[in-house]
Amino acid sequence: MKKLLALSLVLVVLLFAAGCAGAEEEKSEITIGVVVYDEFDTFVGQLMDVFMDSVSDAMAKNGIKINVIRQASAGSQITQNDQVEELIKKGCDVVCVNLVDRTDPSMIIEAARDADVPVVFFNRELVIQDLDSWDKLYYVGADAYDSGNIEGQIVADAFNSDESLDKNGDGQMQVVVLEGEAGHQDAIIRSEYSVSTIMNSGITVDKLESAIANWKRAEGQTKMARMLDKYGDEIEVVLSNNDDMALGAIDEYDSRGITMDDRPVIVGIDGTDVGLEAVQNGTMLGTVYNDKEKQGQAMVDLAVALALGQDPDMPDLVDGKYIRFPYARVERDNVSQFLER
Repeated sequence: MKKLLALSLVLVVLLFAAGCAGAEEEKSEITIGVVVYDEFDTFVGQLMDVFMDSVSDAMAKNGIKINVIRQASAGSQITQNDQVEELIKKGCDVVCVNLVDRTDPSMIIEAARDADVPVVFFNRELVIQDLDSWDKLYYVGADAYDSGNIEGQIVADAFNSDESLDKNGDGQMQVVVLEGEAGHQDAIIRSEYSVSTIMNSGITVDKLESAIANWKRAEGQTKMARMLDKYGDEIEVVLSNNDDMALGAIDEYDSRGITMDDRPVIVGIDGTDVGLEAVQNGTMLGTVYNDKEKQGQAMVDLAVALALGQDPDMPDLVDGKYIRFPYARVERDNVSQFLER
């Protein structure tokens, strides 16, 4: 009898454990925390719109309730660290983070690892050693090298096919560059590779100046005003690390009443709605489309799988860590297909 009683108790414990495991696997509700570096960044804002639409689709597809808690860090890594810790304390099953400082994710990683909460970093790629420091860290974004190459190719092809763009006829391209943040990987890569691609196409580049405008339209206009005062009509090309700064340059030319014929070629990156409209109306030669639709969807698919404790076996997941989608070249002849997305 004692043996039968002991055996019965063991079976009860095993059945209870199995029941708990089954309940855990069959979650009916999850919570995703999302933190962005700056709520006013145009591209990040549009990416978040796609993300939220994808969350709605995921609820219908998976038959679960998905709560999303969103925060913005106002450009402060210290603030972001505190926000992530608070989201973890609130019981988020997974956290998606758009880093303020891509070189300083250590406190976020430590807090997440201590609580065993997976992290999906996005848009601002952290250093590979940091991403490899724990097996529940992931990255969703694009390849900054491609964006710089494509931007440079748009300009190079235009100059090689239209001699009138060499306004002073000196056989060189006089260029100014509007850069994102100082020391930011994407800003450095986009600036370097856009110029080197132009040079590799056989065009001599005379880089007049570069100016940090922190991804912002207003700062782009301010820096363009200063360079325009200094160089005037010497400027033949404005290479911008993103659409907003390029639009700031356009704003400055508009404010001075300078006609399109007397303006330089202006090119951006990201393919934001306002950037695409500028390409369509001809004020911007082109932009480089950063695929927010695929990135937003991938973030949700990955976050939901992780929150449900599933193996994130996704076709675009490389080395078990990275999901990157290619950029696309956008000019006036194909801009409509991107405006329709």
